[in-house]
Amino acid sequence: MGLLVCCAGAAAQGANADSARAAALFEEALGNGQSYERLRELTKGVGHRLSGSPEAERAMVWGGEVLEANGADSVYVMPVVVPAWTRGTVCSASAGNMPLRVTALGGSVPTPDDAPLSAPCLVVRGIEELAELPRSATEGRIILFNRPMDPLLINTGAAYGGAVDQRGQGAIAAAKAGGVAALVRSMTHAYDTIPHTGAMYYEEGIPRVPAAAISTVDARELAHQIAADPDLEVTLSMNCRDLGEREQGNVIGVLRGQEFPDRVIALGGHLDSWDIGEGAHDDGAGVVHTLEALRLLKAIGYEPRHTFHFVLFINEENGNRGGKAYAEWAATNEAGIRVVGAMESDAGGLVPRGFSVDAAPEHVAWLQAQLPSLEPYGLNSSRSGWAGVDISPLKTQEPRPLLVGLLPDGQRYFDFHHSARDVFENVHKRELELGAASCALMLVMMDQQLD
Repeated sequence: MGLLVCCAGAAAQGANADSARAAALFEEALGNGQSYERLRELTKGVGHRLSGSPEAERAMVWGGEVLEANGADSVYVMPVVVPAWTRGTVCSASAGNMPLRVTALGGSVPTPDDAPLSAPCLVVRGIEELAELPRSATEGRIILFNRPMDPLLINTGAAYGGAVDQRGQGAIAAAKAGGVAALVRSMTHAYDTIPHTGAMYYEEGIPRVPAAAISTVDARELAHQIAADPDLEVTLSMNCRDLGEREQGNVIGVLRGQEFPDRVIALGGHLDSWDIGEGAHDDGAGVVHTLEALRLLKAIGYEPRHTFHFVLFINEENGNRGGKAYAEWAATNEAGIRVVGAMESDAGGLVPRGFSVDAAPEHVAWLQAQLPSLEPYGLNSSRSGWAGVDISPLKTQEPRPLLVGLLPDGQRYFDFHHSARDVFENVHKRELELGAASCALMLVMMDQQLD
């Protein structure tokens, strides 16, 4: 009985300590937080940060300076060779007398000779429908992929995932069918006139045709006009360019562990962004969550058991080379360092609702068991199966690390995602601060849980 009482007392003391740390983190974030000002510096001072661009270089320098100022024991750059591309100065489209709101998809080739390309337009709901059509119906046409994100799915990330194949693979499918260009309905639930960019890809041996995103309003109107006139011509003009490759890198701040210095728990967001808007939600929010989590832990005097890596990943948007490079380092480093856990914030700066987890069943069960203690902070939701793009390459390692993602409320996220609306003014200060405290708290929880 004495042992049980002793253990119960120790458990109670541990719970009280955990509760006190959580309160201290949120009080510091909400009372003295720097995340909002850091986001202003990044978005207004640096701007958009497309991989391979001079702005991405400046963001790397800025991120390293903030990591040092926030108390990292050391800061270094992990070199990563990234693609460089520019959308140029021209991206326009029209159908008859109707102008269309479009923007080049990332990685697209220009229209031939940078001149306007005109062709009849064919509307399909997706890649599968296009593949079923006879070549006589598709050859020589601009293909409009007009499948919307599923409005019936409460999980907007799942709705995005169910539609985004036409953006990534649409140009390949169009070319295979003899099409001359691809237009893709923007990946958003919003019904507006703002096109949303994003990565697209080509396939070796398949002709490369230009690809652009079209706003949801214009996609719907264009589809209506083509239904009335199947031979309606669309004119598209783009002068984007492939600029080859450049060396940039992941910026990493290190906070050394006291008990397990050779075992790492990482927290990160991606420093790169698309070149329209300012990359405020995607992923400026995740970057400043990462930077602020370091500051918060230092502010409350927390000494981690494991070594913490605060990682500003490069090239998430169009290749994930930063995430892959970090995972390769984790798998092959000669210092005997092992990544036992990682967390990512790449779902915007909206109000946090909980965490996603991609891990072994016992780790999923552990997170589920923590939800009651997180309820005072509104973090009572969990989702299993995915944690984030940058940390996903770590999942193949053995033993499998615990991977966690911040789970903000996603209902409005795709209003901003990859668009000109993704600017500082569309991030709420308090919601951003709550996200930073949530990231810091989960780091502590992982640090206390893992061996």
